[in-house]
Amino acid sequence: MAEQTQKYSEFKGQPRLPKFAIPKRYDLKLKPDLTTCKFSGSVQISVDVVSDTKFIVLNAAELSVNPKSVKFTSNNKVAEAVEVELSEHDEIMVIEFKESLQIGVGVLSMEFEGTLNDRMKGFYRSSYEHNGVKKNMAVTQFEPADARRCFPCWDEPACKATFKVTLEVPSELVALSNMPVIEEKLNGDLKTVYYQESPIMSTYLVAVVVGLFDYVEDHTPDGIIVRVYTQVGKTSQGKFALDVAVKTLGLYKEYDVHLPILLPIVFNLYFEVPYSLPKLDMIAIPDFAAGAMENYGLVTYRETALLYDDKHSAAANKQRVATVVAHELAHQWFGNLVTMEWWTHLWLNEGFATWVSYLAADSLFPEWQIWTQFLDESSEGLRLDGLAESHPIEVDINHAGEIDEIFDAISYRKGASVIRMLQSYLGPESFQRALAIYIKKYACSNAKTEDLWSVLQEESGEPVNKLMNSWTKQQGYPVVSVKVKDQVLEFEQSQFLLSGSHGEGQWIVPITLCCGSYEARKRFLLQTKSESLNIKEFLGALTSSGSPWIKINVDQTGFFRVKYDEDLSTRLRNAIERKSLSTSDKYGILDDYYALSMACQQSLTSLLTLMSAYREELDYTVLSNLISIASKVARIVADAAPELLDDLKLFFINLFQNSAERLGWDPKHGESHLDAMLRGELLTALAAFGHDITLDEASRRFQIFLDDRNTPVVPPDLRRAVYVAVVLKVSKSNRSSYDSLLKIYRETDLSQEKTRILGSLASCRDPAIINEFLNFLLSSEVRSQDAVFGLSVSREARETAWNWLKENWDHLSKTYGAGFLITRFISAIVSPFTSYDKAKEVEQFFASRMKPYIARTLKQSIERVHINSAWVKSIQTEKHLADVVKELAYRKY
Repeated sequence: MAEQTQKYSEFKGQPRLPKFAIPKRYDLKLKPDLTTCKFSGSVQISVDVVSDTKFIVLNAAELSVNPKSVKFTSNNKVAEAVEVELSEHDEIMVIEFKESLQIGVGVLSMEFEGTLNDRMKGFYRSSYEHNGVKKNMAVTQFEPADARRCFPCWDEPACKATFKVTLEVPSELVALSNMPVIEEKLNGDLKTVYYQESPIMSTYLVAVVVGLFDYVEDHTPDGIIVRVYTQVGKTSQGKFALDVAVKTLGLYKEYDVHLPILLPIVFNLYFEVPYSLPKLDMIAIPDFAAGAMENYGLVTYRETALLYDDKHSAAANKQRVATVVAHELAHQWFGNLVTMEWWTHLWLNEGFATWVSYLAADSLFPEWQIWTQFLDESSEGLRLDGLAESHPIEVDINHAGEIDEIFDAISYRKGASVIRMLQSYLGPESFQRALAIYIKKYACSNAKTEDLWSVLQEESGEPVNKLMNSWTKQQGYPVVSVKVKDQVLEFEQSQFLLSGSHGEGQWIVPITLCCGSYEARKRFLLQTKSESLNIKEFLGALTSSGSPWIKINVDQTGFFRVKYDEDLSTRLRNAIERKSLSTSDKYGILDDYYALSMACQQSLTSLLTLMSAYREELDYTVLSNLISIASKVARIVADAAPELLDDLKLFFINLFQNSAERLGWDPKHGESHLDAMLRGELLTALAAFGHDITLDEASRRFQIFLDDRNTPVVPPDLRRAVYVAVVLKVSKSNRSSYDSLLKIYRETDLSQEKTRILGSLASCRDPAIINEFLNFLLSSEVRSQDAVFGLSVSREARETAWNWLKENWDHLSKTYGAGFLITRFISAIVSPFTSYDKAKEVEQFFASRMKPYIARTLKQSIERVHINSAWVKSIQTEKHLADVVKELAYRKY
């Protein structure tokens, strides 16, 4: 055994497979047994042997391979394997033959067996109810590196091949794969389903789903069949997603570069390449770890991301379905047709799909003002990338276990944001032309980040490679400090870190600025540490008296923070009060100020003074961010200066009351989508800050709702607000609302309602109830994928949640295994703490429980605790904070 281990050691511990054999085609047969939850299969792989070797090395994990079935056939000569070793740690299978394999194409064949696992990865089982009977379905989720759990394969994105899939399944079930069915053969209770051979694609995009489904169907103008598959009886909930998909694929054939900049119509003509498959299926899976997965021609979704119910889904649910569908369809080009060469370039898939989904949603639903809402994506990216434990957009991956952790706000949100920044800098026409060239050049192939930059540089004539390397190859981003002196603006950049320290990074920053008016604009590249700009010409053009406002990073198209000196800050605050600034700029000033306050670079006193300028704000995105910031400020003040909390909450109630009264409790006929979303957020905030009138009205409506679930007094957009309000009053001695919500949870079959209830119950302030609730999350009544929605517990229950996490860690590790769901438990429960002692305690607990797939998240969560701790200390040193809070709380407007 020792000799054999030594013999294969050259193949172990490697991030990539050796390149002496390359797959070209897979003939894959699978037979899932939904009763025993096992599967068997066989695969014949056409392999091109390109160099002298006695070995074939490919990926396999959690499979049992019959060694006697492993053969390599070339020129009618059959070579049988002399050794077949599976290394579970490296997830590889090493096959040794007696003699060197013939150079050229041969066929590797083998038989294997596996388990339909319950971890939502590889080939797994999901459960559903049909006519009151619990049944299993078989589902695949192969991204990033789990095709190897279904069949032996070259499980790397660059190893593209074609796939001919055959399934043997119970005859009454629906069996889907990437391509259309070409033949079905019945054999008693079973049927064999044969599918068309796929175009060339990576293993992570192969898909199979077997279960009982209904569907709704439509066609694009050029005849592509589009279907949405749902559980039996839920097809009406698939119609909205179907409509979005058909219109999106149709829109993508009608791109007109002369449309307004934010209304481009996207895919087929944006990329100038048609959708390449004859059909597109989208299917809702009851147990699904991610939001959705872009498998070529068979896109899988969580139910909450695909299904929309007119009666019970909120406006926010509708928007999520639209953007997720657009995101997954964007992948059919960016990811499926052109695929990243290795996981280092994951952001090419996810960043572009995120950005393009906003283009599509804006085309379909211009009234949603989706590009303003895109600022939330940027903010999430900025928040994560403000950590020292962040990572570059392009990140080295040395083990498959590391990949899950980079499906994060850097790859998606920072990725999308730097694309938007580049598009804004190059202009939409030049950018679109270059992308179309890139897609055509690398179609059916693989690309690296630098391949995209070289095409964009050639098309635009701009130094794209130099500009963008500073944004993708190093982590972090700059804060640009600006001060005005004698009609000269002085700029200085340094790496922004939420810890308050300055990093070493330096960027080429596309600066845009306006001075007193959006007519007077200037742009330049800040390529050095500091630079000055004479604005005399601007000032001369302005007729207004006094000092004009100056806004840097116009409409927040750049991925950086801006720190203004006191004079410029005052001017901007006045401009906000006078309603002189765009929605995006109002959002950006607030978001930057909040981040600078958390980093102890601006006082909380000055942040609260700025927030007071937004009292008459009407825009959804700005108010939504204001609410989010207010709730975070209230939590930190509760730890730093609890004696100020009552006055602070009164200030926040006054801040939001104006907007809440404008909207009222009841939806108005014909009101906007954004007002529908805003009403619920405002009322939730007022309830959380202890506004008695809101709490009483919510209780009144909840009682009516308990008697009549179809009452119009609690429409879907209000439910979260009402649920949170009643849960805030729950205690061990007054638990009726908690029990009533659990009853609603048990009675509804709508996933969106279930997750809404879980999120609301987490806000309970009684630690004993929260402990009971957290245990409920691990019960069979809550799907494993949904437990994460109940983890953002109240401040009062933080310690309870941490003790619960420690007690249940072994169980959670076993249940979730490697993957990004397990990391959510750590980040949600650890990050809110605010003491250095707690950070130490967390480190000590995980010291003996460290795994590669939680390492990055754990470090980030502990860093957040340190940042919170420093912020608490800084707030405690602010001399005038108490006076300012009192003045703001009792100010008469």
